[in-house]
Amino acid sequence: MNIRLVGLSILSIFIIVPLSKLAAQEPFNQNFSPDITAPDGFRSNRTSYSAIMDVLEPPVTEVTEEQLQRLRDVPLEVIFGAIGDYRLNYATGFENTQPGKRLVGRALTMRFLPPRPDLTEAALTLAKEGNWDRRYYARAAEEANPGDVVVAELGGSDGHNLFGDMGATGIQMRGAAGVIIDGGMRDYTGLRDERFEDFPVFYKFSDPHTTSWLGVEYNTPVRIGGVTVLPGDIVVGDTGGVFFFPSSLVERVLEYADETAAREQFQLQLLEDKEYRFRDIYPLSPELQAEFEQLRN
Repeated sequence: MNIRLVGLSILSIFIIVPLSKLAAQEPFNQNFSPDITAPDGFRSNRTSYSAIMDVLEPPVTEVTEEQLQRLRDVPLEVIFGAIGDYRLNYATGFENTQPGKRLVGRALTMRFLPPRPDLTEAALTLAKEGNWDRRYYARAAEEANPGDVVVAELGGSDGHNLFGDMGATGIQMRGAAGVIIDGGMRDYTGLRDERFEDFPVFYKFSDPHTTSWLGVEYNTPVRIGGVTVLPGDIVVGDTGGVFFFPSSLVERVLEYADETAAREQFQLQLLEDKEYRFRDIYPLSPELQAEFEQLRN
């Protein structure tokens, strides 16, 4: 028999046998349990329901005002070194209405979509049922807590405006620390006024158009630039960019910052003494590291 034909016959066996086994199997079950109808009153919850948050949400780690104040003095580079796998949760490309001012607080998130008639009607219906303002910046002006940072997903550089100076004033009066908008704002001149000196707004662009996009999710996960922000995340930002990380990491960040500051002071003193080579000081050689740890203890 032709060798080529023999090879084809063997190959046919390997193909036919698995196919015959598959044919004998039961078909996959394509029947799924129906979705559960939302109970009465569920839609009026002030926090939008997010199934992913049911899984994600750990016990809340309480962060004090004193801890937030200490974070204001921690360089972003130090935070980068302290937060491990969250170090990539860093967004850039913002302008700051108060150049040089840092923004520190807890994330109050909101997500917006461009309007269309049916979505507008739905947003109005939910606002009436829940007794909140359809304009989510106005909700924040009534509901934000002291130390909150409003974090708004608004389409980035191709998106739309969140608010102007009146909306910012309302949120500021609630004691919020500031606002981050992955999108635009109005009233560029007004928001740079000295009355907002301690209320920085980080934004992508300024535009005179009035707000028209619709708030569709309140206090749920949002996308800011290329990162995910969860409700209650700690926000630390300056002109360079913004870190978002879980509140459970705050104490680790502060301890790391204290140790880093002490180490750098030790290294500066060694450099000024000129008794060691730079390579032995930065980073510390094992011998100098041991000396540093002995001084710390």
